Parts: sequence; C-alpha cells; structure tokens
Amino acid sequence: MDSPRSSSSGDKPIIWTVSVSRLSALFRDITVEYDHLASIEPLHIGFDEAATHIRERLATEHCDVVIAAGSNAAWLKSRVSVPVVAARASGFDVLQALTRARKLAGSAPGAIGVVSYGALLPELADFAAGFGLDLVQRSYVTQEDARAAVDELKALGVAVIVGAGSVTDLAEEAGLRAVFLYSAASIRQAFDDALELARLTRLEVDRSRVRSRSTPADKHRLRRGLNDLRGDSPAMQQLRQTVVLYARSPSTVLIEGETGSGKELVAQAIHRESPRQDATRPFVAVNCGAIAESLLESELFGHEDGAFTGARRGGHAGLFEAANGGTLFLDEIGEMPLGLQTRLLRVLEEREVMRVGGTRPVPITVRVISATHCDLEARVRDGRFRADLFYRLAVLRLALPPLRARVQDIAPLLDWSLKGALAALDARPHPNLVAELKACTPLISAYAWPGNVRELRNLTERLALFLAAEPLQALTPGFMLSVAPELARGAASVSALAGPTRESATAVLARFGGQRDLAADHLGISRTTLWRRLKAEG
Repeated sequence: MDSPRSSSSGDKPIIWTVSVSRLSALFRDITVEYDHLASIEPLHIGFDEAATHIRERLATEHCDVVIAAGSNAAWLKSRVSVPVVAARASGFDVLQALTRARKLAGSAPGAIGVVSYGALLPELADFAAGFGLDLVQRSYVTQEDARAAVDELKALGVAVIVGAGSVTDLAEEAGLRAVFLYSAASIRQAFDDALELARLTRLEVDRSRVRSRSTPADKHRLRRGLNDLRGDSPAMQQLRQTVVLYARSPSTVLIEGETGSGKELVAQAIHRESPRQDATRPFVAVNCGAIAESLLESELFGHEDGAFTGARRGGHAGLFEAANGGTLFLDEIGEMPLGLQTRLLRVLEEREVMRVGGTRPVPITVRVISATHCDLEARVRDGRFRADLFYRLAVLRLALPPLRARVQDIAPLLDWSLKGALAALDARPHPNLVAELKACTPLISAYAWPGNVRELRNLTERLALFLAAEPLQALTPGFMLSVAPELARGAASVSALAGPTRESATAVLARFGGQRDLAADHLGISRTTLWRRLKAEG
C-alpha cells in the first residue's frame, strides 16, 4: 500500500472523527497512520449529541474537517458548519462482507440480509442471482428505520445481517449474527479525502486574504446581474427589458416594491448592464432605515477629523465618495429623515459632497438608485418627504410585481432555490423533485407570499435542512405543510391538500426505480397493499 502523502507544513489540519460502536475501533487503528499528517481527535458520540458538541466547540475552537459514516455523516452535514467527509463502503467491501456472511451462515437455513443507508443496492440482486445467494435487502435513514429493518429481517428468518456499525449492533441485540461492512481501506480513503479537503479549504482562505489585502474595494463590487432576475412570466420579461433600457441612462432610478421583492437585485442588474460600468466600478448599498440619523449623515457624506465626539481620527470618506465612478443604492429611502433629505438633494444637484465638519467640497460622479416599499407620493402629500427630492430621485421609475402577481414563476423559483439550498448543504436533490414540485404547485400557488421572493428563499432553506437530513423523504404537499404550516393560510382546503394524492402505484414504482419499499413508503401503504394495487392496475 502507498504511504499517505507527506505534510509540508508544521501547521497540521485538525480533523475530528465521529463514530459509535465498532466503527470507533477501526477509526482508532487508522488514526495511528495519519498522526504525522493531522491533529486527529476521536468523538465517540453520534447524531444530536455529536452535532451539539461540535457546534459548542466550534464557538471557541477550530476544526478543518469532520469524518463520519452512514446516517451519522448525513445527520451532521445538515447540522454543523464544518465540512463533513462521509466514509463510504466500496463495492469490494460489500463483496468481502457477503463472503464472510456466507461462511458465517454455513449450512444454517435462512437468507443473508443487507441493510444499507439511504437506498438499496440494485446491483446486488444480479450478483446474488449469479452466485446463488439468498439475499434480502433493506434500507434505512434513521435509527428507528434500521431497527425496524432488522426486526423485519429476523421475522423473515434471515441468518446473518451485513451492515454498518449501528446495524450490526442492532442485529446482535436481536440475537442474529452480523458482519461489519466497512474495511480499513475505505476508512483510509476517507482520511485521504479529509486531508485534501482541508488543504483546499486552507488554500482558498489564504487566497481570499491576499485578495482582501490587495483589493480593498472588492467589498463594493457587484455580485448579481440580469440573469438573477428569474421568471418567465410576462411581468418578469417586461422587468428585464426595462432594466436593460434604464441601464443605458445615467438618470436616477426609483424602484418601488414590497418587502422581499428583489429591489436591490434589480439595482445591481441595472448597474451591471450599464455600458459605463465594468467589474471594477463600485456598487455601494446602504439601508437608510437601518442606521440612526446621527450616524447616517456621517456614513453618507463622511466627516473630517474632530467633526464630532467619537469621530474617526484623520476623518472618514462617506459612501458617496466610496461609490464615486459607480452606483450608490439607497434602500428604504422613504425612511430618510427630513434634515438629511435636504443635504441629499444638494449632492444630487451640485454633484459634489461636503463632509461633516468640512469646508472643501469633493466632486463626485455617482449614479443614485433608490428603493422604497412605501408610497412616497403619499409621504410627499403628508409632508414627510420633500417633493423636490422625490422628483429628483424618480426621473426613472420601476415598480416590481409581487410574487403573488406572477404565479407561474413560483414553482420554477422554488425548484431553483431549493436546489441551491441543497447544494449549500452538500446534498443532492431528489431525482423526482420536478414531479413532486408539480404535485405541490396548487399549495404554493394559493399562498399570498407576503414576504415575496425572500420568504420563498427562506422556505427553501428550511425544506433543504429537512430533506438533507432525510434523503428518502418525498416532497409531498403534506410534508411541505408540516415544515411550513403558514402555507395552509392560502389553501382553499387544507385537508385536501395535506392528504396524499392518489397516484398510480405503477407510476410511483417506476419513479422509484422498481424499489417496492420506497414506493410503498411514499404511498403510505404496506408492501402487500402495494402488490394488490399493482395487480389491480395490471
């Protein structure tokens, strides 16, 4: 066997291994081989206890990678911020385990049971048929699933069970013989993967530090553009056309829209599509309602040394100066105090800014895009917003449609956002996600979405956490309601939507690749009932 690669730095990566039962002994044996490459600490706990322990320690300690296996790894991936490498049993591991199981069974009657995490292993059926093995497979996600699988196999008269550490422990508790699935080679591969991941992560951190030192203005550069304005409804098509049109003009733009409708995203798209802008021109955003009046003036216009108590020594350039040559986005402009409105109007008219406590004007070339969720014209009538500033800011106006006004965009947006949220958790979307979302379309279309796209994105992050923790969970209307009960407020009939849709058993079985256990679980019926429905449909 090739020796592990050498460490070129005295600053060794920090790896925590999480394991229970007999996997702990295998981790311990392999750790000795990697002690000179990493600082490795074993944690002999699992699931919630491990997740809580890791989160608490990460508040004061550093860890590069966590190594775990099976359901423990999947559980941790969605619950801790540190990267998790999952140790995986290879095909050779499975063959070795089956060989040992066959010897262990000897002439005893009964099949060999294989209990795998996440999904069944379809290639085993062909292998078993070719080599004359009496093989029964079951899969699990939670410990309760694993216990139920072992109990079912015992009831079927299985002689030996092959599986991970928790499965073999459950098998022995049930009085069955068990064969541990993982080999030393698989655990070594997990350690190698963890070391490589730690190396790449540290390399990227070092590169980010260099970039932040060499280009301090990077924090003001653009992140989003026209392609991020997603949706094929007529309203969104018109919006994208207007963005491109407005980007050609240097005039001020007032964006009106409800909370969460994407006002800053539209402002960034206008900035990016402008022929005068490029990636090096700054885009600076400030929320006028989130900063106290006394601080907002200094933030916008800057201040000179000693201009007020607590002023930064040497003075401070404001956001107008930071955005010079680019775009300044004033979010929630309707919350700006009247006193500052006068100063803002002067800056827009004179194209120069005077720092607080200063005497020398600083010329600027800045395009101002403002946004509001309130009715500015009503505030002008009430005397809470200057009419001359309103007309100066609203040379070009853009009203964003709320999500409920473009219903046909809701399902595609949820699909795109959910896939992104799952990817952020290092989880794969369900292969039947499109079909499952289609079944949920009446539910999500009936909801009013008061928080608009932001609320939809929050929902998908919540859904992703549950789906990553339970990869076999189908995205049904009932499941979505259990995760987001607020959706029921828009449903004409909650009970009708929450109940499972009557689907063809044949179609469901095809969607799950012929795996009857999964098809039965999805339909909420037993395998026997599934067989009867298939026979009736045939």
